[in-house]
Amino acid sequence: MKDWIKANQISDIECIVPDLAGAARGKVVPASKVAEGAELRLPQSIFLQGINGNYPTLSKDKLPCDDDMLLKPDTSTIRHLPWAESPSAQVIHDCVDKTGKPIAFSPRYVLRKVLDLYHAEGWKPVIAPELEFYLVAKNPDPTQPLKPPVGRTGRTEKEGQSYSVEALHEFSKLYKTLNEYCVAQGLKIDGVIHEEGMGQMEINLMHGDPLALADQTFLYKRTIREAALAHGICATFMAKPIENQPGNAMHIHQSIVDLETGKNSFSTPDGKPNDLLLSHIAGLQKYQPEAMALVTPYINSYRRIVRDMAAPINFHWGYDNRTTGFRIPDNKPNSMRIENRLAAADVNPYIAIATSLACGFIGMKQSLKPSAPLLGNAYNEPLQVSRNWYGALQRLSACEELNEILGEEFIEVYTAVKETEFDDFLNQISPWEREHLLLKV
Repeated sequence: MKDWIKANQISDIECIVPDLAGAARGKVVPASKVAEGAELRLPQSIFLQGINGNYPTLSKDKLPCDDDMLLKPDTSTIRHLPWAESPSAQVIHDCVDKTGKPIAFSPRYVLRKVLDLYHAEGWKPVIAPELEFYLVAKNPDPTQPLKPPVGRTGRTEKEGQSYSVEALHEFSKLYKTLNEYCVAQGLKIDGVIHEEGMGQMEINLMHGDPLALADQTFLYKRTIREAALAHGICATFMAKPIENQPGNAMHIHQSIVDLETGKNSFSTPDGKPNDLLLSHIAGLQKYQPEAMALVTPYINSYRRIVRDMAAPINFHWGYDNRTTGFRIPDNKPNSMRIENRLAAADVNPYIAIATSLACGFIGMKQSLKPSAPLLGNAYNEPLQVSRNWYGALQRLSACEELNEILGEEFIEVYTAVKETEFDDFLNQISPWEREHLLLKV
């Protein structure tokens, strides 16, 4: 890393840690300080801060002194910071306490724990995320609805433009900037499409190691936002930013490779799903309902779960069926995989990937059996996905299997932070309430 800093004449480095929300926390320090191996520290409380900046009462018991933690750079993550004014870089860090023990409620560590369980079984998970987001006009007033931005034709979208190439070209200059930023960071995109909503896009990432892909997802979010800002608009991964439009999802394609043979562990020789894959699906069906608080992390996340609005409303699975929660795409034997379509795009990618893999892992270890694959439209089936944010937190806290795999301390901190956010939301009175309740009840 020292040689890389020198060769690229880097002046400053962002030493960053993904927090509970998936936002970047850290310090900007001179590159010479990093090159010299200076010890960097941050308070552990960065993992107990809610999206609104508040802390749960748990923080006083968990961290009475707000101890420091040490930052350990993952040198494989050093990348240029292409939107910086001076030659700068960014490095993702792991966190340990003063004895060298990993911080239990660090999302990056939680994902590492799950991957270690797979490796102990001789399995190597492979992940490919898909990220949906909206391009919106700048809006400094949070009380006003968001609107699509003006494109190169001088017009805004008035209806959905699913898979429209021309709609993509409306923002061709933005995507040129995005591509330049990605090339500078060594980030590879598998494809970009226009989704169903007005100004809604999707970026597909290449498949690979789950931790590396979680890092890339974390960095892509930063990159897309910066590219949009460079063109005077905003990009948002908020799950439901515009009413009556589809929500933003983070679809997770996941498979397993045998560590010894390098072959896909989900496929029979003739390209059919095997018993291991079916148990993986069964684990998702049984435990993803208990884990919804981890993949739909905010009150807004639940607004995405609406019948016939491109988000699953139940936990059915099917072959090439986009209406189900879990989909098996048409595959060749070496690419047999499951697509988990439940997570919202506002999720922390480390937590979402760890959760999805953990649910499947439990199913495989318990040799669970899934329901029969759904042949029809899952939106015609009863709603199963809870739209109760607080109830989802209670189910997560009570699930012994997820507490064991992800860590009791992590679950305790996560639910405490989310309960604080929930309390803050309940203190806000919405325009809907003033419109329909003020003078009628």
